[in-house]
Amino acid sequence: MLNALEVVTTVVVGVMVGVEFSVAFVINPILNALPEDSGQLGHAHGGRMLGAVMPVWYIGSLVLVGIWAVAGWHHHGASLVVTAGALLMLSVVMSILLLVPINNRNRAWTPENRPEDWKEQLSRWDRFHYVRVAVIIAAFALLVTALS
Repeated sequence: MLNALEVVTTVVVGVMVGVEFSVAFVINPILNALPEDSGQLGHAHGGRMLGAVMPVWYIGSLVLVGIWAVAGWHHHGASLVVTAGALLMLSVVMSILLLVPINNRNRAWTPENRPEDWKEQLSRWDRFHYVRVAVIIAAFALLVTALS
């Protein structure tokens, strides 16, 4: 049963990492290259869509890692799993304190109501997101290492 939990948790976290990596290095560069208001509208739509899904995914991943840490406490790699859980907790805290406030503003913006500094706010979100992606990649790498 522990093996199944380890695999499911690693896959769930790995897919989450893939989505966030794709947002950082594929989706956002595409949106930023679109002409006129299209990019900002795309960011707003993405913020609404992913803003609804990602909190569940982040918290669910953290819960799975926590269960793995408890269930596998006396097994090889437990310290790696606990460290991965701490990194995922850091990513949740970063999200709540740094990224979600910008995303909540962005998802309501239209070309008619967006603030003058909207590009700077999206750039700030991108910088925070790059750090968050690095944190969750590190957590994923620890989980994969704990499997061996």
